Amino acid sequence: MPNPRAFLSFDFDHNAESKILFAGQADSKSPTPFTVQDWSSKTALPQAEWERLIREKIARTNMLIVLVGRSMATASGVAKEVAMARSLNVPVFGVYVDKASSVSTLPAGLPRGRVIAWTWPGVGAAITQMMGEGKNA
Repeated sequence: MPNPRAFLSFDFDHNAESKILFAGQADSKSPTPFTVQDWSSKTALPQAEWERLIREKIARTNMLIVLVGRSMATASGVAKEVAMARSLNVPVFGVYVDKASSVSTLPAGLPRGRVIAWTWPGVGAAITQMMGEGKNA
């Protein structure tokens, strides 16, 4: 069976470095194998086209992982991606990055209880849990 596929949602303006580190370490550090799909939009697109493209990409994954940084209040695209995942029955969890913590603002639709510290054993456990919840399980 192939590794589960994860869509990474992150604040492009503030957490691109965290996204690169997370995606780069995922193969070698996570105790539960998974594949990060780098399907971020590389260019600015008209809103309707961006929404269609991202929705299609999220629909092809097993889970959406939100990299929760300190500037989530201004990351409107992240909230839209979370809403898309929820509407597609794709499980969502978050990982604190960039010194964010349990008092940091979360994007709409992401419950605090579904956000964890960035430890690879914790990420692996969350992936295992998400695979039991999703439409593609």
